[in-house]
Amino acid sequence: MRDSRETFVNHAFVTGYPIRHSRSPLIHGYWLKQLGLEGSYRAYEVSPEAFPDFILSLKNGQSGFTGGNVTIPHKELAFALSDRPDELSSELGASNTLWVEDDLVHATNTDGHGFTANLDERAPGWDQCRTAVILGAGGASRAVIQAVRDRGVKTIHVVNRTAARAQELADRFGQAVHAQPMEALPEVMKDAGLFINTTSLGMDGSAVPEIDFTIMKSGSIVTDIVYVPLKTPILEQAEAQGFAIVDGLGMLLHQAVPGFEKWFGKRPAVDATLRQIIIDDMAHHA
Repeated sequence: MRDSRETFVNHAFVTGYPIRHSRSPLIHGYWLKQLGLEGSYRAYEVSPEAFPDFILSLKNGQSGFTGGNVTIPHKELAFALSDRPDELSSELGASNTLWVEDDLVHATNTDGHGFTANLDERAPGWDQCRTAVILGAGGASRAVIQAVRDRGVKTIHVVNRTAARAQELADRFGQAVHAQPMEALPEVMKDAGLFINTTSLGMDGSAVPEIDFTIMKSGSIVTDIVYVPLKTPILEQAEAQGFAIVDGLGMLLHQAVPGFEKWFGKRPAVDATLRQIIIDDMAHHA
């Protein structure tokens, strides 16, 4: 059987709907140039209706791509249509990274890797805490819950306005995860060493409730997966109350590393220059 890698070396994509605001081409373009590799990485807009045909074109070689990234709203369908999803994808029910081998589409999800690698870089030792509080039970929280659990955090409280959605995640990810209503937030924060916002609170200037972080353990870390603005209102509150904060930009950068290695054969590094390129781009489009 023909090995697709021989035909479609060094061409990758990011697809979503819409996709024009994706910063992934900037990230991968920087690495291609830095590592002196031939190839391309480009945004490719695909509607939900056309996505099954796009996946088929990957399998039969007509797309010309080795693989690529998948973003909203295609992550669940990418998982469902892939031939070889890995264990991470299977538990999440969503994939964000695809690659082609022997005419089969393989799939993984690197969002959790991006989240933990960002914390490893900017708050080493974060995983020594025993209890984490995760605000939000939407799609963005799944990979975060999985990653924090897999790093050994013993108790994970998922706090959400709709308790039933939080309970669904507790049922999915096992006994370490506990569903909590919003009213329980102050109580569960008392034992926590890590607070994670996975909601859209504070994005684009939206209102954010006052949160008392001082009830958390001394030395606790507060992080937000939102990165526009870079210092979100939740992070501003935590910093003003004396807590270490980690912004969400590193999650975007680090989640891109495993895919690049799959498609282009070399493992890139997230460095200060790349981070500044994305910060400058954010400022330009503010």
